[in-house]
Amino acid sequence: MADFMLVDGYNVINAWPELVALIENLDYARDRLVDILSGYGAYKEYRIVIVFDAHAVAGESTIFEVRPKWLEVVFTKEGETADSYIEKKAYQLVRQGEVVHVVTSDRAEQLTVLGMGAWRISVRELLNEVLAIEKCLREDYGESVFNHRRQEIGGRVGRDIMEKLDEMRRRG
Repeated sequence: MADFMLVDGYNVINAWPELVALIENLDYARDRLVDILSGYGAYKEYRIVIVFDAHAVAGESTIFEVRPKWLEVVFTKEGETADSYIEKKAYQLVRQGEVVHVVTSDRAEQLTVLGMGAWRISVRELLNEVLAIEKCLREDYGESVFNHRRQEIGGRVGRDIMEKLDEMRRRG
């Protein structure tokens, strides 16, 4: 069973330098956050719910967008804050026995979810973890000529086997 991560989307966008730079195009900033957290969720095996306040949207229904199976994007209904949605969702999930992490830098929200039994992660902590994972992936799986590691058989088998293989190679 994968842990849940509930993310206050605008709280993250307004705190991460990469996303703050995109704030003039809010749709693009939201999409970029979704892309980042999609990869993060896949890597960490989290079920992620990114919650955005209904920004200039009139209507009664909450809009859900399901991306990959581990990622859901929620736009709250008119008059509902991301905080209230996250609190309700965290409460439901914790009561169902799920492990829940809530990403927000709102101190009051952090205390509320801690009181419910969820874990709190600050926006800065999440950013640091995402950057560390991206660095690790670049170093381990990057295609750069400079960090490409050769996978020679000599590094994976014993000396005696290498000698036998070398002898076979020389025989033809």
